Amino acid sequence: MAAFSARALPGIPEIGPGDDLAAILAAALAAEVVSPGSIVTIAHTAVSKAEGALVDLAAVEPSARARALASEQDKDPRLLQVVLDQSAELLRAQRGVLIARTRHGFVCANAGVDVSNAGAPGRAIVLPADPDASARALRAALEVPAPAVVVTDSFGRAWRHGQVDVAIGAAGLLPLDDWRGRTDAEGVELQATWLAVADAVAAAADLARAKDSREPVVVIEGLERFVTAEDGPGAGALLRALDEDLFR
Repeated sequence: MAAFSARALPGIPEIGPGDDLAAILAAALAAEVVSPGSIVTIAHTAVSKAEGALVDLAAVEPSARARALASEQDKDPRLLQVVLDQSAELLRAQRGVLIARTRHGFVCANAGVDVSNAGAPGRAIVLPADPDASARALRAALEVPAPAVVVTDSFGRAWRHGQVDVAIGAAGLLPLDDWRGRTDAEGVELQATWLAVADAVAAAADLARAKDSREPVVVIEGLERFVTAEDGPGAGALLRALDEDLFR
């Protein structure tokens, strides 16, 4: 197994609505030595800001349901209205935590809505409308030879404390490495081993930057075996079908 490296990319300014993120990213990459087959990971906040996926809470009129939830959970009803707007289904609301399934199919806290790193007070940032499409568009605009692009966000885990960055969008990367039906080092056939490559890449990228560093982009090198010429199925391939969700 070859070693790989992850390093935060300098030179990325604060991103705002309408900014040409692809051009900004290309300029920053041009100032670096980036090997062919690298993986460029981008925190979704930068993508969301560039795409205008921002909500001014002062302009939000909370519904009766949002007000009731806000009273139960001790939350801003305007923020909860944004969460409801971004949700296909609210799965759990307990102890100040709302777990929702987003329109994309992600199951996460607050439907991915956040007020940190939103660029201004009184503003909420939401997930990109189509993170896989965002990754494909960024990849198409980059001149680095055969890069993969991964859009990331921090998710909690049902069985463990803490948050880990996962892939919510991907292009040019094998998102899953299926070992089912293959054998281990002792020749035993593997029944359930299905490696979440895109999520592992996202988690590795998160360790290469601090949460307050304003470094949304991390370049990972050494994982060329997972980089593909085609855009591929994207991060959507990582989502379980509803009938496979053991927590429902």
